[in-house]
Amino acid sequence: MKKSIIFASMALASALVLTSCGDFLDKEPSNELTKEKTFSGWRNAQQFHWDTYNFLLHGALRIGNSWLDAATDLSECAIPTGGTRTTFNIGNYYGGGGAAELTSVWESRYRGVRKCNMTLQQIDSVAKPTDETEELFAAEKAQVKSEARFFRAYFHWELFLRYGPVPIITEVLDPNGDLLSNYTTRPSTREYINFILSELNECGNGMLSYEESTESSRAGRLNPAVPAALKCRVLLYMASPRYASESGVTWQQAADAAQAFIDTYGGNYSLYSKAGNTNEQNYYYALIRTPYTGENTETIFYRNDPTIGWSGIQNDTPIGEGGNGGNCPSQNLVDMYDMIDGSAPFTSYDVTGAPVYNGLNPTVNAESGYSDATMWSNRDPRLAATVLYHGSVWNNRTIDVIAGHADNMTGNANATPTGYYMRKYIPETILASNHGGTAHRLWTIIRYAEILLNYAEALNEVSFESNRAKICSLLDQVRHRAGITGSVADRADLNSQSAMRNFIHKERTIEFAFEEHRPWDVRRWNCAKEALSRPIYGINVASNGTITRKVAQQRVFEDRMYLYPIPEGEVWKTNIENNAGW
Repeated sequence: MKKSIIFASMALASALVLTSCGDFLDKEPSNELTKEKTFSGWRNAQQFHWDTYNFLLHGALRIGNSWLDAATDLSECAIPTGGTRTTFNIGNYYGGGGAAELTSVWESRYRGVRKCNMTLQQIDSVAKPTDETEELFAAEKAQVKSEARFFRAYFHWELFLRYGPVPIITEVLDPNGDLLSNYTTRPSTREYINFILSELNECGNGMLSYEESTESSRAGRLNPAVPAALKCRVLLYMASPRYASESGVTWQQAADAAQAFIDTYGGNYSLYSKAGNTNEQNYYYALIRTPYTGENTETIFYRNDPTIGWSGIQNDTPIGEGGNGGNCPSQNLVDMYDMIDGSAPFTSYDVTGAPVYNGLNPTVNAESGYSDATMWSNRDPRLAATVLYHGSVWNNRTIDVIAGHADNMTGNANATPTGYYMRKYIPETILASNHGGTAHRLWTIIRYAEILLNYAEALNEVSFESNRAKICSLLDQVRHRAGITGSVADRADLNSQSAMRNFIHKERTIEFAFEEHRPWDVRRWNCAKEALSRPIYGINVASNGTITRKVAQQRVFEDRMYLYPIPEGEVWKTNIENNAGW
């Protein structure tokens, strides 16, 4: 039976008790199954494996009603009890409000690894169902094994980003014991990454084809492009300053992987762009439209969720709309957007991708036509597609952040602290019919724009002089889809490798804002302290429309915060070596 991966709820005991939402649509109930019963028949075994898709995280409101990017310079959570606000932002990495990111990921990723290992251990012993041919059964079994190997590698990768190289587990551990009691020696970065890359190189062979995986009846299933895309990301990260000496990975390897993906899969994937849409809409819809009903050829790897309604976005919409403020973009982010003609509004940018500040203000590039008085005019259309600013039209009403007005009501604790609200990832169609609409909001993990920007970054580090034309072409593809008219090659200020590096860092930041790239990018670039300890800037709008800059929030980031602390309970049980400084 073909199944679409759409997440609902279920429970599997003994093998794993799941509290996350999700499984395949029209799945038969599977309550309290023992391991023996789970693998006694093919249907139960398939369903057990398909439930692994549940372990894909969804970034919206994941951390105590806040987003992970609210732990960076891109935004601030307006909700006073928001998880990032009470933990990351004040340097409290042991706080309960951030547990969904700081500690639960450790436990859930290792549970996911155990699930994959159990599937790989047991699947070959499952008997063929009588209603299937040997050929079909062999193909389905190969799909399950390939997907399980991919997920095992992906879960290890997610652990690495947060905790560094931790125990690699390829056997089924006793869920009733101290799972890592025999795995307290931590591998080297090179050993860890070689394991992940080996799995990614080998796991694609048995997967569904691209055509099969994009059928609506199989929506969300993996195809060979997914491990190839994740390999591009892993190699890019491992070639970056923080990891290169320990990983042994080179920028050339990262560039080659991106080129190979484009050569092999570029016929199937492309930047989302549909006739009749504005450039702003094309960028916005790249995350809202689905591959199976929305003709979205940009999404490569994603968590496929059911449609949501008002309750799914209420915490992230303006208070004037009846929402709770939620993830409020910063002036830091707004300042990163270029002008619509492709020129830079400010004279210099640092390695974090941000403009260089003199107090509250960057130095203006007079030739760009930028002015703080009209700071949202003639900007990169991705700004309007990402950020709701004063004067934005949203659900047929105008955003008004003047003090005391609809979106900045005096006494409302959830009013925006930065002067902005988030538009990206919030389907406006839900607001129709008195908030009675519904819409898809999948969580995109990798999209084609990343492959292009990965390639541009790697080429620049290999050789700016030799690759400048190709780098500019790749960047232009992303920027022109968004509606920028100028070409990167015409920018006289991008005349060195370091200038292009900072520009690419800026371009990644705005293209992937609120997609959980920024926390890991600034870490791999070795500039997390510069990016994440600077103040969060915002704006006030006076009754006459005058805009003034302000410090919205002070932030804390120390060197030890490049990695999370391993959860205390795990250290106490196993005596595993914790990360430096914790």
